[in-house]
Amino acid sequence: MRRFLLSLLLLTVPLSAHAFCGFYVAKADTKIFNKASQVALVRNDDKTVLTMANDFKGDPKEFAIVVPVPTFITKEQIHVADKAILDHLDAYTAPRLVEYFDPNPCEIPRPMAMAAPAGSAMMMKDGAVERAKSLGVKIEAQYTVGEYDILILSAKESGGLETWLKENGYKIPDGAGPVLQSYINQNIKFFVAKVNLKEQNKLGFSYLRPLQVAFQSPKFMLPIRLGTVNADGPQELFIYALTKKGRVETTNYRTVKLPTGMDVPIFVKDEFADFYKSMFNTQVKKEDMRVLFTEYAWDMNWCDPCAADPLSDDELKQLGVFWLGDTSAPGGATRVMPPSRPVGGAKEVFVTRLHVRYDRDHFPEDLVFQETSDRENFQGRYVLRHAWTGGDKCEAAANYRRQLSDRHEKEAQTLASLTGWDVNDIRRKMKLSAKPDQTSSTDSDWYKKIWK
Repeated sequence: MRRFLLSLLLLTVPLSAHAFCGFYVAKADTKIFNKASQVALVRNDDKTVLTMANDFKGDPKEFAIVVPVPTFITKEQIHVADKAILDHLDAYTAPRLVEYFDPNPCEIPRPMAMAAPAGSAMMMKDGAVERAKSLGVKIEAQYTVGEYDILILSAKESGGLETWLKENGYKIPDGAGPVLQSYINQNIKFFVAKVNLKEQNKLGFSYLRPLQVAFQSPKFMLPIRLGTVNADGPQELFIYALTKKGRVETTNYRTVKLPTGMDVPIFVKDEFADFYKSMFNTQVKKEDMRVLFTEYAWDMNWCDPCAADPLSDDELKQLGVFWLGDTSAPGGATRVMPPSRPVGGAKEVFVTRLHVRYDRDHFPEDLVFQETSDRENFQGRYVLRHAWTGGDKCEAAANYRRQLSDRHEKEAQTLASLTGWDVNDIRRKMKLSAKPDQTSSTDSDWYKKIWK
């Protein structure tokens, strides 16, 4: 039996990534923006732990911040935090670039769904879930553990489970059906894993260590007005809100989601930072710099694709996630760094990443927040699709080649729309021909070129 299980595990490795959310390639973290500050807001009931980091550069003697707080702060409520944890949180929540590789169309009996909607989790797209249900397959749970993304499945019958696995890029050995059915008859679940590409997170700018303050107040807000008094232009602010219930948004300004899920040209892989800055600049101008943008909203238990591993319980406790253990302190204050002890995963922690570019004219009020019950996953995610370049000949391959130029043109138009970049410059980088209706010519003998 053990030999079969090992064989089954080895043979069910995904053959390609197209059924999932793509292989992680790069992230757009806070380091690509100038004048960027980071704030982690841990909030539950009326308790808040605020962690603040600034991109101050220069002599530390020149550094000073003034932060209004809604209540008296004792010495015990102030702490100096570890910048590496904010860097980890930044990496985990950063907008990301992913890539797919088109399969050989001659080897696929029917087209696979290639589009991965914004914020979709590994096989948690609406269509995929409905497809699974139609086959009698239930996605019980999903996790990220080490270098693996894991699904826990149950099924009603082996035929549906085999079909689901094959449609999602898993190779099932002949004759496995009866064995799968014997497990299904025993109500046994199925552990399905795929490898996740890991990135090592490195420290970026030389920030001063973050300051951390814990307090109780019914006000869920962040003071920003003082920061605009002596500012020499707009500033970038990244807010990581960690809550129990769901996504966080502002009540006195609009909160909107960034465009996401678009296919962009392959060359963006080498220019992702420039792409993301241009895209964000375009969105800020479109909204007249009067909104906060949601870049990420996700259950801290897992991620897909992962720009970094989820934060550990110990890291979350150091940020002040006090509901992971007993953090009661004398006098009713919230202890910022409770004693570490093993707990079963990052339960009931939902993270929202907000990005705002602000100045005094466009943000005359401090930011006021509310926690919602919305736990729908969302991420800023942009997709590269590598074309199949094989020489196989079949009707599907011929159709694929005919559609490829239209797909590339659509990618060029999408990139131009997102960033404001010149579409003809984009086409040149993609080595595409200019469209006839977008070229001009005064050559009255144009037809002679055709007859040469």
